[in-house]
Amino acid sequence: MAKAKNVIFYCKECGYESAKWLGQCPGCHEWNTFVEAPVVSKVSKGSASGSQMMGIATSSPLRVKDVTSASETRYSSGFGELDRVLGGGIVAGSMVLVGGDPGIGKSTILLQVCANLGKTRKVLYISGEESSHQIKMRADRIGIMPDDFYLMCETNIGNVDAVIRQEKPDIVVIDSIQTMYSETSDSMPGSVGQIKECTGILMQIAKGLGITLFIIGHVTKEGVVAGPRVLEHMVDTVLYFEGERSESYRIIRAVKNRFGATNEIGVFEMVSEGLKEVPNASEYLLSGRPEGEPGSVVVCLMEGTRPILVEIQALVCHSNFGMPRRMAVGADYNRVNLLMAVLEKKMGLQMAGCDAYLNIAGGLKVNEPAMDLGIVTAVISSFKNRPFGSKTLVFGEVGLAGEVRSVSQAKARVLEAAKLGFEEVILPRACLKTVGKIEGIKLTGISSVAELQ
Repeated sequence: MAKAKNVIFYCKECGYESAKWLGQCPGCHEWNTFVEAPVVSKVSKGSASGSQMMGIATSSPLRVKDVTSASETRYSSGFGELDRVLGGGIVAGSMVLVGGDPGIGKSTILLQVCANLGKTRKVLYISGEESSHQIKMRADRIGIMPDDFYLMCETNIGNVDAVIRQEKPDIVVIDSIQTMYSETSDSMPGSVGQIKECTGILMQIAKGLGITLFIIGHVTKEGVVAGPRVLEHMVDTVLYFEGERSESYRIIRAVKNRFGATNEIGVFEMVSEGLKEVPNASEYLLSGRPEGEPGSVVVCLMEGTRPILVEIQALVCHSNFGMPRRMAVGADYNRVNLLMAVLEKKMGLQMAGCDAYLNIAGGLKVNEPAMDLGIVTAVISSFKNRPFGSKTLVFGEVGLAGEVRSVSQAKARVLEAAKLGFEEVILPRACLKTVGKIEGIKLTGISSVAELQ
């Protein structure tokens, strides 16, 4: 009889499981990511009752109209930017996953949130990565810590469960989920099985006791939270930190939110005392913008329900090599190539022998169709070496036929431009009717990119 195997191999990047070691993962196509882990026995743990084993339902379904709906309890985190991203404040009993690059400020902002909430609520900060002295040094730099702010350094999820049920805090921060381990699972901390087990225990705590949980998650080199995708499905809200560590700004983006809108963003600035919120993001991102320079165009983008003005910079110059170079920072590279092909076909601009570089000022990463017209305008301005109006804003989607198509929430974009002192807005002609007349700003509608000449 063949000997039963008691080990399994899984991918550290995506969690794909295999009975043997593989050089390349079939799931994420990464190389040398398979590690060995023992197989968890699937014996019954005695949790199922007799009725469940017999297939008898222990609960009956309810009609939707018979279910009583109760409004969720929300309270402020002390940061207006973070409250907007969360949908209006922190919801009691929710689980919030916070991901981002190392050193981006995940622990710092949650420490600041704990300091704000500790004035009126009981807060417990559980760290599995740093010692209590390290956290105390950061806390002293941030400011005064309240009396109801407690700290514990622990990686055993069983001990964490016991302490939370004993102390019954209102808010718990787990830093980070990849360092936690359960003794019931034989795999190592950070593995797929451990993350599933620990997250399931934390979810029972949050929903059963009504405790708000903030979970910090490591990210892979692709920028997604490390571990199984089920981690993001189990939590209520997923927040991502964006921004370069060399820059002073940080952006928090909601990619999932069961209690509010997704794709909402909050803008923060990293200072010596921690993270400081930036209420007027448009003015902050446009500071230092050169005026009268070719290739500089301002567009209005919608991040959730919030209009934000950003600057698009383009540089088009003749290439010294046989193969022209294309580069896009903050925008989709393939989309930029597509729009340049539209300009060559519909406007006759010969850019096949030119290098083209595009940059979203401030390091933002945006991918909204409304920025198409801004990209086209910036490329034309740099190619012809003619500056675009410094008090003019553009937005609109560009199709393959060169047509300028309408975008959503056009009036909110125009009002944001008027608030920051812009005098003219170039927008799709189809949006003129929905925007109407706005005092103090000129609206110019176009239906084709050829009208930009």
